[in-house]
Amino acid sequence: MGPKPELAPEADANCMELVPPATAASMRETDRSLAHSVAWNAICDWGSQIVSWASFLIVMRLLAPADFGIAALAVITLSYLGQITGFGIQRAVVTLRDLTSEQLAQLNAVSFGLGVLCFTLAALFAWPFAAFFKMPPLAPLLIVACSSLVPLGLQTVSTGLLTRNMRFRLLSLLGAASTLVSSIVTLGAAFAGFGYWALVLGNLISTIARAIVVLWIVPCRLAWPDFRTIREPLRFCRSLVVSTFAFYSYEQTDNLVVGKVLGQATLGLYGAAWELANVPLEKLVTVLVTVVPSYLAAVQNQPAALRRYLRVLTEIIALAAFPATIGLALVAHEMVPVVFGHKWDGMIAPLEVLLFYAGFRSIVALLAKVLIAVGNARYVMWNDLAALVILPIAFYIGSYHGTVGVAWGWVLAYPLIALPLYRKTFQAIDMKIAEYLRAVLPALEGSLAMVVCVEFLRATMPPTQTLVVRLGLEVATGALSYAGVLMLLHKKRMLMLIQALYGLKSGVSRAEA
Repeated sequence: MGPKPELAPEADANCMELVPPATAASMRETDRSLAHSVAWNAICDWGSQIVSWASFLIVMRLLAPADFGIAALAVITLSYLGQITGFGIQRAVVTLRDLTSEQLAQLNAVSFGLGVLCFTLAALFAWPFAAFFKMPPLAPLLIVACSSLVPLGLQTVSTGLLTRNMRFRLLSLLGAASTLVSSIVTLGAAFAGFGYWALVLGNLISTIARAIVVLWIVPCRLAWPDFRTIREPLRFCRSLVVSTFAFYSYEQTDNLVVGKVLGQATLGLYGAAWELANVPLEKLVTVLVTVVPSYLAAVQNQPAALRRYLRVLTEIIALAAFPATIGLALVAHEMVPVVFGHKWDGMIAPLEVLLFYAGFRSIVALLAKVLIAVGNARYVMWNDLAALVILPIAFYIGSYHGTVGVAWGWVLAYPLIALPLYRKTFQAIDMKIAEYLRAVLPALEGSLAMVVCVEFLRATMPPTQTLVVRLGLEVATGALSYAGVLMLLHKKRMLMLIQALYGLKSGVSRAEA
């Protein structure tokens, strides 16, 4: 975010560390660029998500939990193979600025070849995979879903070049258009009676359309790889690829455990609970972490600047994420039957647990970005590999208690992964625990007040009151109590953030003029 309005430009917000004037001027320019990039990402992403979420709610009413269960397994496989297809090449293109056109063409061929290879592997193993889960329809669904890996691999280098050149406005518009296409196709297919096919067709068609547009804007040729020439870029990719692959693996193992141990219909309920708990927050976090790594790298040798970015961005995420997750957990019993219908009541219990994990996870996401920026990518990799061992064990043990037990696996085991990240990050940028806690204190106090007020309302409300009225009153009470505490206890800080956001909006307007 931009500089805090009421502080001198050379002062670090909480610690009041002095920054040299030249550095301060550079930081102001970096802040403005970051603000514009985040703003475009936010405007396009959140705008398209209004349509996406509305489409998702309608699709949930049209399809059965079992449809979401079988589609979840196809998406899991697609996520795994997608990481192999990219192989970290996009990040290499962004970071390694001296790559020649010949090296880029060779890397493009590697990415495209991996996309074809991964699709071929998916087609070969689709039937055994479906037999393992005793779901024959999964095989053709998996083949169709994974066909998107070919256009995905072909556009990797071109997307990396757009990111390296800071063309975040164009990338944001492309992302919004892709989301809209996916939502429209999914909704149309669901209305047409395609069932679980609707959940993969939207992603496939939007991926193909995005690849066509990206390659038209930034064409990149293919050249036969000479691995002696691109050895260094591929070596750079290795730690990132292992880390990302491990991350996606442990992110999906809960679904695998539920699908194997508890069955397809139960997986549909759990998968829907996961989507509701995490997807809205992922969009909020993605708006920031998509553009933040480039800016963190620009100040990687300035601990004070890194602390400031981590503190301010954490505060913004916490202020949005904590009330959203805790508030939704408070009203889940009324919201699920009102919005989705009683056939989805089985997802209420895991949803309540997953929401508390999702709120914590939202602020942890920034730590790995900071560590990679300061040269600790290997530490992040080993941390993710440790998570790949710890979390599946927790999910399997929890599965003996149903979907709620699997959800509790996240809540109880994830701190074992997050705490080492905190320790390493604070050491790397010389950050004090108290400084970080001050950033999340307003959101924590507001959320606590929200819990007290909503629970008091629930205890005093007549039991004969309809679900719709109860839901409306609880949401209004939670929102007012949260906002009230922020303005009573943290008014000055909230006004500063509002001014900063207003400045961000003005900056975008000037950029458009």
